[in-house]
Amino acid sequence: MLTQTSESAIRALIYITLSQTGRPVTPKEIAGFLGESPSYMAKITRELVRANILRSHRGAAGGVSLNRAPSAITLRNVVEACQGLLVGNYCEELRDHPEPVCNFHKAMKEVHYATISVLQKWTLADLVARPGPDEHIADEIRCRMGFIKDADGRLCNCRTRLEMPGMETPAPTLAAPPAPANRSTVVNGGRPPVRRAKND
Repeated sequence: MLTQTSESAIRALIYITLSQTGRPVTPKEIAGFLGESPSYMAKITRELVRANILRSHRGAAGGVSLNRAPSAITLRNVVEACQGLLVGNYCEELRDHPEPVCNFHKAMKEVHYATISVLQKWTLADLVARPGPDEHIADEIRCRMGFIKDADGRLCNCRTRLEMPGMETPAPTLAAPPAPANRSTVVNGGRPPVRRAKND
């Protein structure tokens, strides 16, 4: 039902939402984490910018960021940005003659409305709330989104095992370096300097 482009766009949006970098994210960075082609991801982000789902930032620190709140981005928004408007004409266009039509057309019309309803109901915020399975079952299933939680609750890509930026384990606190030794310690191993008597 969804194309690879739509699924990749959804994964990219989840990444952008969860990355917590506080800065625009480049398509190359997204592609690196998701294991996608950078040029392919650049094409996807352009489509999402064109649909006003993402905002483009130019310059050395450029990239893309969400243009709306995650709760305001529906799956329908994403799918239609990547696949075009979802239409339900499975036979010839009905125009002003809804009857008589074949029963296949009626069945597919119901499928169409059901699909629209589900895609309109689910938002990016819903997906971000649980972007993937827990690690203990990640090896038993193949999650199409690719995100998993490790034992410490960090998110990583189950395909590349790369951790989500901003969610890495905090660096250990380093002990303060010892106070510098005085000159006598350095030169004489802690003994006072030896003064030589002057010859008369």
